[in-house]
This record gives sequence, C-alpha cells and structure tokens, in this order.
Amino acid sequence: MKSLKIAGVPEHFNLPWQLAIENNKFHEVGIDLQWTDVPEGTGKLCQMLRDGSTDIAVILTEGIIKDIVNGNNSKIIQIYVESPLIWGIHVGADSKYSTLSDLENTKVAISRFGSGSELMAYVNADQQGWDKNSLTFEVVNTIDGAVTALTNGIADYFMWEHFMTKPLVDKGIFRRVGDCPTPWPSFVIAVQEDVLQENPDEIKKLLISINKQTKVFKSIPNIDAILASKFQQKIEDIQQWLKLTEWSQNNLSEEMTKTIQNQLFELQIINKKATYINLVKAL
Repeated sequence: MKSLKIAGVPEHFNLPWQLAIENNKFHEVGIDLQWTDVPEGTGKLCQMLRDGSTDIAVILTEGIIKDIVNGNNSKIIQIYVESPLIWGIHVGADSKYSTLSDLENTKVAISRFGSGSELMAYVNADQQGWDKNSLTFEVVNTIDGAVTALTNGIADYFMWEHFMTKPLVDKGIFRRVGDCPTPWPSFVIAVQEDVLQENPDEIKKLLISINKQTKVFKSIPNIDAILASKFQQKIEDIQQWLKLTEWSQNNLSEEMTKTIQNQLFELQIINKKATYINLVKAL
C-alpha cells in the first residue's frame, strides 16, 4: 500500500475526495491517501507543495500557475473543477461601503499573499478599471480572520467563494456587494515533481479513482441534503451551486494555459511565462 498526502480547502468542491476516502476507493487500488484540510487556501497549499508537507494539492488554477512560474517544483496533472469559481465580494455588516465602486482605493483582506483572494483582487480591480498598483492588503489567514478584520475595520472587503460565505451574509455578518467569477477553470490537481516521477502508476490510479467519483457525484441520492448539512448551507443554495459546478476528467490544454498566463502577465501577477511542459504533465 502506497501512502500519499493530499491537501485542499475544506469546502464543498472537495467532498468527492472525502467520500472516495471514506468508501476505500483509493485503498482498492493500493493507495493510502491521507487528506489534510487547509482553510488558509492556495497560498498555504503552494507552501506545502514546496516544503513537502503534502505530495498533492487540489488548488486554485491561477495560484498554482503563479507559484510554478516562481519556482514551485510541481506539475498540474488534471483540471479538477472545470467551471469558474464565483468569488463573492464582501464588506462588513456595518461598513460604510454599499456598492462595488465604493471599494476603489480601500484595503483588501486576503488569506495570505499568493492566495486566490489576493490574485482575484487584481482581476476584479482590472475589470472595474481601478489602478491595480494602488491595492493594499491585510493578511487574515482564514474566513474567521476576515470576519474579525471586516467587523473591526482593519480591512474593508474580502473576496471568497460565493456559496461558502453565504451563511455569513445570511446571518448579517457580511454584506455581498458583487461577484467576480474566474475567467478560467477553478481548481486543478497538482503534484510535487519528485512524487510524480517516483510514483507515476499510483498517481494514474488516483486520478482514475477520483474521476469515477466526480462523474457520478451529482447523481448520489440526497447529495444536496448531505452537502447542506455538512457545510451548514441552505439546501436551495447547494442546489444552485450544484447546477453551476462542473467537475472535469481532462487536463489543462496548452491553449487555456497560454490564455491564463497571458492574463496573469497583463495583470502583473507574474513577470514571466513558463512553457506548457513546465506547468502541465500528461499522464
């Protein structure tokens, strides 16, 4: 039995992994897969791939591309979620800001530098026609940290996945002033290069197993109720999220990789571009 470490955010997107682990789907192909929840998000996941505290990460596409360009010795081996991630743009309940345009030249709460919450702040600023170079940030680590920062006026707005933050909106802790979908597939699966070279057959088996799970995930009886209960969501919100979310069993194409890098380069999120073979590995 080969032991492999995998990490990802504790969100509804990753329930297929949890179910496959609980149902011994990886054990059946000789893999002892150890999952770690990482609420800090993509910046932390990139660090874990770099320092070897995880072998594999389910990670935001833009975040891992940026980090591989900057020296992370990992490869993208597949798209995990094809559909865009819908980033809600939130202010504190008592914030003086009421519209998206009000947030120009204010401070952004981010989980950490290199995270999706930072990178998407640049995407949003570009879409709004703001000066991207004037963005300022407050590192808050987690959603709980963002609640504290926005409630106490330490930061002014926070971007995080629309549906995971909706309970905070429903409770009157946050107000959502807009949404900013990613202009690319939201999540990919990335593996440390050394792990990939040493265990190619096991990584292939892992992909086959998770792909079987994601293909049938939406048809699991009562999956909407299971998700709503596990993630403290309203069932109608989960049903809407399921309609919008599409998992993938394909790899990132060279064309899409080029498109993403071009956008990141134009936004000055990266200052150089990597070749396709440096970013993506076909199995």
